[in-house]
Amino acid sequence: MSGKTVRAERVNATREQILAAAERLFAEHGVFAVSNRQVSEAAGQGNNTAVGYHFGTKADLVRAIARRHSAQIERLRLTMVAEADGSTDVRDWVACLVCPVTEHLAALGSPTWFARFGAQVMTDPALREIMIDESLTAPSLLTVLDSLNRCLPDLPVDVRLERGDMARQLMVHMCAERERALAEGTATPRNNWQDAASGLIDAIVGMWLAPVTR
Repeated sequence: MSGKTVRAERVNATREQILAAAERLFAEHGVFAVSNRQVSEAAGQGNNTAVGYHFGTKADLVRAIARRHSAQIERLRLTMVAEADGSTDVRDWVACLVCPVTEHLAALGSPTWFARFGAQVMTDPALREIMIDESLTAPSLLTVLDSLNRCLPDLPVDVRLERGDMARQLMVHMCAERERALAEGTATPRNNWQDAASGLIDAIVGMWLAPVTR
């Protein structure tokens, strides 16, 4: 193995350690409450400038963490979208929104931090657009939303946008709440991520199909 290959592997390992440490600390404490120095120490890096060297700004680090997960979620959703192709059932398309995320979290084992990291970032005005760019503009997700809209042709546009925001809030924060409970060892309403997804899908479908008061 060449020296260049060894160095590349060492750099990749360091980057992964930094990403894992940052994700955990950001999830538990909030992004701007955590310094680069704290991330470097948690990643086992003696050099306090390691975060800046490998990732640049804190926004760049947040983007890298989002990308670390979004690729796998996109792969799962593409498979579900292919299976749901042509469906006119709202539930099929809501499942395409929810299940790729919950399946990814289940596959990571416990504890996980990505759901809480996402909740922290989505409530931060300075970083929210990064999460939207990396997670909410994926091609498969746009297909799901278009298909969902076709299932609801009579729903006014303003109500459709409002309920889309509601669905996103439910997904982000209910996944974060379950993840937090699992990490803390407290009781959860559902036994596993698959059952949690079913409950979340039920609620979101009901919301999409609810009557509209004018």
